[in-house]
Parts: sequence; C-alpha cells; structure tokens
Amino acid sequence: MGLLFLIIFVIGTDTFLISPLLPVLQTTFHVNAGAAGWMVSAYALGYALFALLAGPLSDRLNRKKVMIMGLVCFSLSTGLCAAAFDFWSMNLFRFAAGVSAAFVTPQVWASIPLLVPKDKILKGMGIATAGLSISQLLGLPIGSYLASVNWRVPFVALALIALFLGIAAHAVLPGLLPHTKDAQAREDRSLIRTYTYLLRSTTAVLAFGAYFIFQFGNFAAFSFLGSWLSVSYHLGVSDIGGVMLFLGLGNTIGSLGGATIVQRIGVKRTLLIGITISGFIYLLLANSPYLWMVKAGLFVIFMISGTLFPLMISCLQSLSSTARGTIAALSNALMYLGTSLGAAAAGGLYQATGTFLSVTMLTFISFILFLILFNSSGILKPQVPVKA
Repeated sequence: MGLLFLIIFVIGTDTFLISPLLPVLQTTFHVNAGAAGWMVSAYALGYALFALLAGPLSDRLNRKKVMIMGLVCFSLSTGLCAAAFDFWSMNLFRFAAGVSAAFVTPQVWASIPLLVPKDKILKGMGIATAGLSISQLLGLPIGSYLASVNWRVPFVALALIALFLGIAAHAVLPGLLPHTKDAQAREDRSLIRTYTYLLRSTTAVLAFGAYFIFQFGNFAAFSFLGSWLSVSYHLGVSDIGGVMLFLGLGNTIGSLGGATIVQRIGVKRTLLIGITISGFIYLLLANSPYLWMVKAGLFVIFMISGTLFPLMISCLQSLSSTARGTIAALSNALMYLGTSLGAAAAGGLYQATGTFLSVTMLTFISFILFLILFNSSGILKPQVPVKA
C-alpha cells in the first residue's frame, strides 16, 4: 500500500499544481483568467479521453505493466512541461501528462481490492486517497515554494520522482493478472460493448452521472482558488501554497479517519451531511473578509472531501466484481472531464462577473444535483455486484 500511496501522491501533486501557479503562468504566457483555465483543462481532458481506453485494456492485461508504462510516460510528459515556451506548448504537454496519468491511477484503485482483504477495502481506498490529500498538504506547498524560485522547477522534480516510482513498482509489486476465465470473456467484447455491458443498468448510469456532476462542481471552485486568493487577499505564490496546507491537512484527516465515521453514521447519512455542509461553506467563504475564516472553511470542506471520495469510489467499485479497471477508469475519466469542464465554466464565470461567488454558486448547485441523482440511483442500497 505504501508504494500505491506514493504513486497517487505524485499524480495528485501534478494534477493540483497548476491551481496555485495560475497567476504566475497567466503573466508568463500573457493570457487572461478565462484562457488560463485551459491549462487545468488540458491535463484533465487528456486524462478523461484516454482513461476510457486504459480501463478495459487493463482488465485484459497485467495491471503492473500498464502502471509502469504509464509512470514512465508521465515522467517524460511532466518533464516537458518544464520546457514549455508558450501557452500552447504548455497545454500540449499538460494534455500528454493527463494521457499518461490515465494509465496509472485506475490501476491503483482497481488493484486495491486484489491486494487487501474484503473488509479492508474501504480503509485501503482511504490510504490511497490520503496520497491525494497529502499531495495537497505537502506536495502543493512544496511545489509552490519551488515555483517561487522558478515555475519550471516543480515539474522537473515531479518527473524525476515519477521515474523512480516506475522503477520501484517493477521491483516491488506482484504481477496483477486477470483471472483467465474473466480475461477471455472480456477479450470477446469490443471496447464499446465493455462499457455498454457495464452501463446497462439505470443504477450505474445515474451513479456515474452523479459522480461527474459532483466533480464538475468540486473542481470549478478548486481550479480558481489560487486566482481568487491572489486577487482578493493579495497573496503571492508561496502564500497561496501556505493556504493550500489547510486543504491538504483537512483532506488527510478525512481520508484516514473517514472509514470510522461511515461505520458509525452510515453511508447515506455521511454523504447527505457532508455534501450539504461543504456547499454552504463555499457560499460563505466567497464573501469572507478574513483570510483565517477562508483557511478554516477550506480545512472543513477538504476534510469532508477526504471522507467522501473513497466512499464514492467504493460504491462505484461495488457495481461489478470483474470490471474494476473499467470502473476505475470511467470514474477517473468522469472526474477529469468534470475538472476540464468545471475549470472552463468557472473561468468564464469568473472572467464575466469578477467575483468568486458566482463560481461557488455553481459548485453549490452541482452538489445538490449530485445528492439527488446518487441517492435516486439505488447504489446506496445493498446490491450484488454484476459481472462485466
């Protein structure tokens, strides 16, 4: 689990790094806030498109080899981001990094149920999610501080670490081959039939649709936190990195302690309370006159997020016992598609209104729609996983 944690940590740091760097990159590449959002969207779009291919392929192949290949390509493309010479080259290299990551993280989520006992799966998901959390707690601030020297430095550092993790995965992980019978059944299906077979139920369609809407709203707000903090509180890149510490700390606590909360109050109640509180706090923070209130609010929001994310992934993984790679890839593709469209929508709103409140209102509405659809899907009720 330690290696999987580190892999998610590096991917998460790279994913979120652009947010605090947006003010610097806007100036460097001479673009406005609306256009700058595409530097977030390019990565997300590359991931979303190619995860749909990576998932079914990984269900047929050795997950270990797919993961290593993805890490090597991720190292190369992230290193190229440091060599970006204009706005368009940065978007191209970020797109390539997203494509590479699409072959890595689904393998992590799909491998956990194979590597840990059934009663430890949610905890394992929480540990992997903590990699994302600590990437915000440590990775983002460190990246921001490195960027205060030169914005290219954090990309070089991440590229080297990713290459090291690829070597470590080759040495440490066991072969993660699909069962022969299941692999043969999947080989008899085309890529399109793999997804149509998985999404043949209303439960799956509504659950994945709800997850997309949640991520759309979630990343609409997150993508422009850096720009908002820069404009409203006059913070520099390193200061924004300091604020990000509170996001990461809250997310880490939620990821590691969330399983206990779910066991005590239940899945449905955890989602209902958590999403509602997060939505209202976002609305309040947009008009907060004090930075300390922003830090406290973000801490609570991301502590809740750390609890809810592995819970959502576990619910989606319960849809099928033999297509975990496809489910992980589809959920990640929807997350990054939500990131791409959410960042673009937030950029347009922020540019048009000049206020972060318009962005947080979009987030609040998205969260409410998520609750309605996810609950209506029936995925929160006990069910027998289907074979896909």
